[in-house]
Amino acid sequence: MEGTGAATPRPGRPAQGQQAAGRPAPGRPVRGSATGRPVMAALDLLGRRWTLRVLWELSQGPAGFRELQRRCERMSSSVLSARLDELTGARLLTRADDEYRLAPLGAELVEALAPLEAWSGRWARAAEGPADGDPDA
Repeated sequence: MEGTGAATPRPGRPAQGQQAAGRPAPGRPVRGSATGRPVMAALDLLGRRWTLRVLWELSQGPAGFRELQRRCERMSSSVLSARLDELTGARLLTRADDEYRLAPLGAELVEALAPLEAWSGRWARAAEGPADGDPDA
């Protein structure tokens, strides 16, 4: 707008104070939080396609790009490259000698997700039986 000092964003660019599409980070606006609350930034990052699978595979041991792509069957190389860049930028992964591995923060995250894995097993077993209150059970 002229005369107000407010910058008009160029097409395809965010307005000042808005985050460009990219890696979610605490303190920057993310899906679900204009203030970038850390938990919302983490959920935004973890909710991206294939992110949890990449973390899971690397929790089993380090891997190079091709090996990781093989472990994550059917993942395109462009998506894998994007996820590795995001997770490395978020300090969850490190890369050395052409291998990716969990960084200390990534290992802490995988450990923090262990209760969710245990819960999912209970959920799977419960889903096999009749639902509570199901009149057809």
